[in-house]
Order: sequence, then C-alpha cells, then structure tokens
Amino acid sequence: MSDFHFDRRQVRRNFGRAAGSYEKHDALQREVQTTLVDRLDIYEAAPEIVLDVGAGTGRGSAALKKRYPKAQVIAIDLALPMLKQARQNASWLKPFGRVVADAYTLPVPDRSVDVLFSNLCFQWCEDLSRLFAECARVLKPGGLLTFSTFGPDTLKELRAAWAEADQYAHVARFLDMHDIGDAMLAQGLRDPVLFAERYTLTYPTPRALLDELKGLGANNADADRPRGLTGKQHYKRMLDAYEAMRSEGVVPSTWEVVTAHAWGPPAGQSRREGGGEIASFPVENLRGSRRKTPF
Repeated sequence: MSDFHFDRRQVRRNFGRAAGSYEKHDALQREVQTTLVDRLDIYEAAPEIVLDVGAGTGRGSAALKKRYPKAQVIAIDLALPMLKQARQNASWLKPFGRVVADAYTLPVPDRSVDVLFSNLCFQWCEDLSRLFAECARVLKPGGLLTFSTFGPDTLKELRAAWAEADQYAHVARFLDMHDIGDAMLAQGLRDPVLFAERYTLTYPTPRALLDELKGLGANNADADRPRGLTGKQHYKRMLDAYEAMRSEGVVPSTWEVVTAHAWGPPAGQSRREGGGEIASFPVENLRGSRRKTPF
C-alpha cells in the first residue's frame, strides 16, 4: 500500500475534461501502446474476451480489435466523455464495446478474460493489492495481463522545480517497479516480467509541458494537493527553476515507463490478504462425497 492517495473523482473529472484534446498530446502514449501491442506475440492462443482497461479515446481498443478480429474487445474507462470520444476509433467493420467502470471493480465474471491490456492507466491506481487482486480475479487461468504504467522518475524535473517554489504536492507521485512486481506476485499472478525505460521529451517552455499535461488530463489528482489557487509568485518561482534546466534551447521532461506482463493464476492458487492467504476455486470443483455419519 502506498503512502499517498489519488482523488478518484478528480481523476475522472480531469480525464473527462481532456477527452476532446487528448489525441493532440498523446505521442508518448501511442509509442508505448505500439510496444505493448507488439509484445502480445507471447500470447499464442486465439482470445475470446479482451479488455482494454483505461482505454481513453480507444486507440488501443481499435488496435486490439484489428489484431483479434474474432474476439470481443471491451474498452473500459472511468471517464464517460473519453468513451464517447472513442466512438471515432471504432469502425463498423471492427467495432468494440465501451463500458464505464473503474479498474478496481471490473464488470466481468471471475475467470472470464483471456487478455487484459492496459496502457498508461494503472499509475492512477495506488492500491496495488486491490488492483492486481481484481486482475487475477477476472483472468482465465493462463490468461495474459499486459500493461504499462509510469514510474517514480516521471516528471522529476517538474517536481524539482515546484520544490523550489513551495512544499506542497503539485505533481502526481508514482510507484516503483519493484513494488509493482511484489504486488503482482502477492495476488497470485504468475511469472511476472517487468521492464523500465526512460523517455526524455523536450519542450520550448515549461508552460508548453503544463499545457500538454492539461490536454492529456494528467493534472495533479493527489488527495493531498493544495486546493486553493497557486500564487503568482510561487508559480513564477517554479517557472524560473524549470528554466534553469534549459539546454540547447529546450527544457527536458523525463518519463519513466514501466511495462509488464504476467499470467492468470490457476484455480485454487493462494494470494496474500491481510495476515494470511486465501485460495478460491470454481464451485463445480468443490463436489465431494456425502456420507451419513452414524451417531
């Protein structure tokens, strides 16, 4: 469990407001999506049910439907305006479903999903135990979970610049790759493999980066964020501190991207919860003989 929390309502509002502008700013998201889709080669079966969790405007859902035309592909997102926007990426020849739901409570039965795909969404779910317990619940035994998320070095320059201005949390905090891997194992997901890559994007000004974050819906949604207006002097100090990082005419922004995959656990595999372990079985596997015991 992390020591910080996101305001889920604010996350929903941020992404809802950004639905119309998202695809103008999603170059990194598309690059990472391509990597994730290419790695689906490790799944050799023909899936029946594919979930795209945190689907946004549906680019990933469309790519999944193109790859698996016979599968039922379902785009899931917390923000309804994003899914409305996703309609433009769903062709009449290769349509996909669209459902408003939270990654913590996926609206599908136990052990029903062949492939669970999520591109740069899980960073907004700080309760990793709850998140991966839900992934393990919905995956078929041997089903594939593949996802990307942001690591703690993401936006480190912006975070450092704000630290020069005041002591408040202005930039979202993200979890370490090792914490992610431990949480996957704790919830019974099998054979997790994780990679970390760093991308350095450059911008003409710090304001250009802030405009991009707003256009993506990636505004600060930390529950402990300052709720009032940021003073002009604080804002100027942050901009000045960021400007000091300028090199060769541009300012840098680091994005640490963690990509991972794992496999759905077999029925009955235990997972850690609280101080003990829990195992679940399909009810049809619990048939037993019945004997009358004499008194």
